[in-house]
Amino acid sequence: MFVAQLMAERELEVWDCLAAVSDPELDEPITDLNFVEAVSVNDDHTVRVEFRLPTYWCSPNFAFLMAFGIRNAVMALPWVRAMTVELKDHCFGDEVNDGVNSGRPFHQIFAENCDGAVLDDVVEKFMAKAFDRRQEAMLLALKAKDRPIAEIVSMTVGALKKTHFTGEEAFRQLPRYLDILAAKGLALTDRDPAFPTWQGGRISPEALGPHLRRLRSTRLTMEFNGALCRGLAQSRYKEVEIGIDGPTLVDFIAGRVPPREAPEPGI
Repeated sequence: MFVAQLMAERELEVWDCLAAVSDPELDEPITDLNFVEAVSVNDDHTVRVEFRLPTYWCSPNFAFLMAFGIRNAVMALPWVRAMTVELKDHCFGDEVNDGVNSGRPFHQIFAENCDGAVLDDVVEKFMAKAFDRRQEAMLLALKAKDRPIAEIVSMTVGALKKTHFTGEEAFRQLPRYLDILAAKGLALTDRDPAFPTWQGGRISPEALGPHLRRLRSTRLTMEFNGALCRGLAQSRYKEVEIGIDGPTLVDFIAGRVPPREAPEPGI
């Protein structure tokens, strides 16, 4: 009983780690996107994670970044000795799986399989989009609190941390925004400006309006792509919400439930 409980607790730890891994294009956790198909934890302290993407031909750039993100996140757990990541149902599945599980340098594997793309350039591009989306959420939340524009653009990181946000999106994005500020080196202390540009510049009060319009454009593109990915995944894997009373005859006819779950005749 104790071993089973320990395995269950460790599996939850792995899921928590995976929630910190985002789709690089959408800046949404792969767990929220239902990309993670299975997690298994063995008593020899090894872990296996299976994941899938919305289509067979999803960009190998995204696949490699997510696969290595999964590996890095899970291997950071102190009790994990080894792990296997498996990308399923993908045209680059063999290359991704061999690469992520081989122990070879990620930069080398990525360049070999992604037309010579430089990993740092690809990561920078996606980080910039994620920065835009997270910063917009914080700026809009402050505007909704009727903070003066001059106060917003001059706010420090320390003041931002002390601001009480009640909106779900602002509450969710605040720690993520602070993380990306630090990762990019844009704000390392509480005295640093809270709202620099991605290039490290300052936003003047009169420039905030055009700046927000650009951020909005980035967000809308990401939200559209996210909705498209969810729709493609649901269509591909026939994932639908089944009612609390279980599947109906219509669900079986539509192929929403595997045949093995169909009721016995007469039931």
